[in-house]
Amino acid sequence: MRKVFDFHGGIHPLENKHQSVSLPIADAGVPDELVLPLSQHIGAAAKPVVAVGERVLKGQMIAEANGFVSVPVHASSSGTVVAIEERPIAHPSGHRAPCIVIATDGRDEWVAHRGAEDYQALDKAGLLERIRNAGIAGMGGAGFPAAVKLSIRPDSQVQTLIINGTECEPYITADDMLMRERADRVIQGTLILRHLIEPAETLIGVEDNKPEALAALRAAAVDTAVEIVEFPTKYPSGGEKQLIEILTGKQVPSGGLPLDVGVICQNVGSAAAIFDAIVRGRPLISRITTVTGAGVQQAQNFEVLLGTPMNYLLARAGYQPDARQRVIMGGPMMGITVPDTRVPIVKTSNCLLAPSEAELPLPDPAQACIRCGMCAEACPVSLLPQQMFWFAQGKEFEKLEQHNLFDCIECGACSWVCPSSIPLVQYYRASKAEIIHLRQENEKAEHSRIRFEARQQRLAREEADKEARRAARKQAAEDRAQAAAAGGEAVEDPIQAAIERARTRKAAQQLGATSQVNEQEKLEKTVATTRQRLGTANAKLEQAVADNSDLVAALQTGVDKTRAKLEAAERALQDYLQARQPATSAAEPAPDAAQAAIARAMAARAQQADLDPQDKARKQLISLQQRLEKTRSKLAECREQEEQEKVIEALESTVSRLDEKVREAQQQLDSMETS
Repeated sequence: MRKVFDFHGGIHPLENKHQSVSLPIADAGVPDELVLPLSQHIGAAAKPVVAVGERVLKGQMIAEANGFVSVPVHASSSGTVVAIEERPIAHPSGHRAPCIVIATDGRDEWVAHRGAEDYQALDKAGLLERIRNAGIAGMGGAGFPAAVKLSIRPDSQVQTLIINGTECEPYITADDMLMRERADRVIQGTLILRHLIEPAETLIGVEDNKPEALAALRAAAVDTAVEIVEFPTKYPSGGEKQLIEILTGKQVPSGGLPLDVGVICQNVGSAAAIFDAIVRGRPLISRITTVTGAGVQQAQNFEVLLGTPMNYLLARAGYQPDARQRVIMGGPMMGITVPDTRVPIVKTSNCLLAPSEAELPLPDPAQACIRCGMCAEACPVSLLPQQMFWFAQGKEFEKLEQHNLFDCIECGACSWVCPSSIPLVQYYRASKAEIIHLRQENEKAEHSRIRFEARQQRLAREEADKEARRAARKQAAEDRAQAAAAGGEAVEDPIQAAIERARTRKAAQQLGATSQVNEQEKLEKTVATTRQRLGTANAKLEQAVADNSDLVAALQTGVDKTRAKLEAAERALQDYLQARQPATSAAEPAPDAAQAAIARAMAARAQQADLDPQDKARKQLISLQQRLEKTRSKLAECREQEEQEKVIEALESTVSRLDEKVREAQQQLDSMETS
């Protein structure tokens, strides 16, 4: 017999397990509607990969993992996705969460799936990927993704693999019946885990109040390296840290993980699910759930599809709802009251308890603490519940953390023994939630502070760079002046010259001595400027016609307007000259530049139409490369001249866009040449 140890504290509540073990596990069937929450585990919620109206098959992935600590969700039966929306889930506050709703078709048609004939031929990464893709999360506790827990570092040595078959909570017998009826699956799943992490020893821990399960496991584990360990019944032996201490004598340090003492734990339900995933190729779409309590006619264990509404499962056990009837998901110690029985079964739903008022009466009103110390004696984690209660009342969160609040497993042993009926666990849960919220707010504030400081540093660097460039230009001007002075040349100080020019312009404006330009010079300047604008507009129009751009019409309008302005300016100049020189013949009308530009563009387009596709692509690539080089040169010039940031940002955006077009044109040309 292997030596077993004991942990501090613990209690012995009435077990009430006999009610639900008289009948074998029953198939709960397929409900008319399945509601599958996207988050049924610790970590990031899954991301939907199906759409409303899409038909899905049993076992088909309908939501993919959305991060490392996340697992996918699969359809529990075939049917049609009728909604992806927020629905109530099992939470004391009636919390709503995103869910995929499937209207089942009654055919229960499986998606194509296949297991591994020899899992030992697969590498460890392949096994982990199959476990992750099967959506397996812990089925006996908080629902931690199994693949994440099994992804150990290469430098970590696992001394002991523990499979938890304790199930210490009163009323719950789901794991007990699983071990009785499907012990071979539990053992085979354990062997897969043993092959994956290669521990020095493998233990399955079971309390001595489950003799049938112990016998079935021992028979299935013959000629294997799996050891079945029996130990005395005490609540909460099923806690991960408590079970490790019972089987190995090791204590997980405060704030630490089982791997810190060389141990990895998995639940028997998770081991069976890993067997189904690896050997049978089936994802986690169902689980065994106990339905018990005086409120049902026949307590029993059911294999139920995930997403099944609780009221459907309760009806299978003959539940007669009462206005004052409570329904608890989980056991009487750690379970939560469900406000609405239409919420779905999820991966962690191991029990539905419908007790009568006499069977599980509501607790008496809380009274003042009498400082008896019974809570500290019962605590399995060796905490000080009485002091933590005072700190929780006073919202002294720093002292709560100093007293290891987050080591509390919320087993309820302290509340169970409290003679004053103080709901201690509720205080601890509320304090944990508030501390986590404050941590998140502090993290957001710290992130904002870091971003602000980074921005200030960036602005300071940019200002320093500008100042350095100014100093460099000033130094260069001074060097040139000194060099010229050394050569005997008279050199004007450019800064002083600029100041003098500004003073001269200001004095001229004040005295009204601004130089006047005669009418002819003004008209000639207007004609020259307008003609230059028309040339630029024509060039843009030609390029647009050559590129077969959608901007041809808009550019043509601009050309027409500019041409009209040029004609008006030329007429004004001609009228002025005729007035000055009546004998001079009228100037000849300017040629129609716009029509000429259109003609040239059409000719270029016709010429391009005669080219084969490769030549067209090559010509287009060359044109884009030329435009890119011009824009880059302009950008470098603007940066050198310290143009406005908006101008530089616009040019940078143009360079990025043209660079992307060049890459696309090059890829298109390469594909043509290779084909």
